[in-house]
Amino acid sequence: MTTSPTSKLEAVNVMMTAIGETPVNTITSATTTDVSIAITILDNVSREVQSVGWHFNSDQDYKLVPNSSNQVELPTNCLRIDTSGTSQADDYVERSRKLWDRKNHTFTITDAEVYVDIVWFLEFTEIPEAARRYITIRASRIFQDRMLASDLLHKFHQVDELQALSVLKEAEGDTRDHSIFNNYDVARTLDRNNFQPED
Repeated sequence: MTTSPTSKLEAVNVMMTAIGETPVNTITSATTTDVSIAITILDNVSREVQSVGWHFNSDQDYKLVPNSSNQVELPTNCLRIDTSGTSQADDYVERSRKLWDRKNHTFTITDAEVYVDIVWFLEFTEIPEAARRYITIRASRIFQDRMLASDLLHKFHQVDELQALSVLKEAEGDTRDHSIFNNYDVARTLDRNNFQPED
């Protein structure tokens, strides 16, 4: 019995058993079409799930610096960005893997540094177990749908997928420490413009 988090090989083997195939010993040199398809689906689902932006794969107020051409190139594993902190008023968006100034219609960024909230695409082995589990189950359901198209198996996998998503969301809530008081609208309502009643 393994006591370590799910490896990518184990995830692929879960997918293989979902269609009644024998588990494999390695995925570094995928020899069958089924294994290659499983790896591709697992990677695509991992990218899709991580694109949502979870506590484990996002950073706030991450500093980006323009290059010698005054352009801000995005990190290769960046999935999503939004200006934040002192750069929040700047209207920069992603285009061609660089920041584009929508106001001035240019890739040229005159700021010495830009702060963004960023979502990263992490390797399967870098993400928490709850995320690995959900990605594995979701990828298994998609893999089974494409390879077998069985309504009965689809329903079984769909239930597992919903349960795994529930666990992931619970883990997200625990680690992110959500609070209604961290919400700007709630804080503004409670503050009421710092209203002080007259004596």
